Amino acid sequence: MAPSGAKALTRKGNMARPHRRPGPESHAPGDLLPVLAPGGAGLSIVASADLHRPCLEYAVRCGADFVGIADLRPAHAHIRSQGGEAIAMFPRAVSLGVALRHELVDPLPGRADPAVAVAYRRDAYELVNVRLDRLSGVVAEWLAAQGHRAKAVPASQRTDGVRICGAFSHKLAARLAGLGWIGKSCLLVTPEAGPRVRWTTVLTDAPLAPAATTVLDRCGDCRACVDICPVRAFTGRAFRPDEPREARYDAGKCDRYFQWMRRRDPATAVCGLCLYVCPHGRDAGAAQTPRLPLSPPPSATA
Repeated sequence: MAPSGAKALTRKGNMARPHRRPGPESHAPGDLLPVLAPGGAGLSIVASADLHRPCLEYAVRCGADFVGIADLRPAHAHIRSQGGEAIAMFPRAVSLGVALRHELVDPLPGRADPAVAVAYRRDAYELVNVRLDRLSGVVAEWLAAQGHRAKAVPASQRTDGVRICGAFSHKLAARLAGLGWIGKSCLLVTPEAGPRVRWTTVLTDAPLAPAATTVLDRCGDCRACVDICPVRAFTGRAFRPDEPREARYDAGKCDRYFQWMRRRDPATAVCGLCLYVCPHGRDAGAAQTPRLPLSPPPSATA
């Protein structure tokens, strides 16, 4: 259950406001009914076949800041090539996002300070990963309680060391769910929080209504993320769904940079500058280029 006072970033047509569960005495079709899951976790079942709104509302109550439904069928071939048939068998996805607090992201130009780096790594990666995995797990359990197949995808788990990727792209699901667009940094950029959101996904065959349209690219001529990258991992090319990731992003450069930082000090190995600098995620009036030197020694880019 989401902590008291949890706030959702609402997206028109995609988001759900927190839903108040009715009492057990009476209910109408579509109401949420409390049931007890194995281990004592509280779940709910839906009295009618209309799962869409209750699913979104349940996700928000469980801590999602962003939630949307994606039709995965147009990307079936790509999904199968990345994760295999066990992933590609699902026709839809519930995309779930947790917003990163600005006070974690804004100090990133000073990441040479161990206090800044450790705080960002702990809160924006380690703790958020736990929160995302728990969120996808309970949403998958909720969908399973309705009688549908559901598979929670780990928030951050590499399954292919050669292509440097997981079994499924959370950003793909979020884009198809109409929650944002893929920026030149290959991050999912939302209108509300820019790229300052972490994502997870529940794959399912539940009859949920997917987003009717995707969000158009709003990067324009901006190259802030491209220019700030310490290892020049981005080409500056705009996203096209028919092009491979390599046309826009050299994941190997980014991975080698992180390996170099981990060798120096695993606890302070963070970057996040592309996420930090995006104007869609920065407060109005605070846009300015970082004043600290950001390029690593030449050995780090080899």
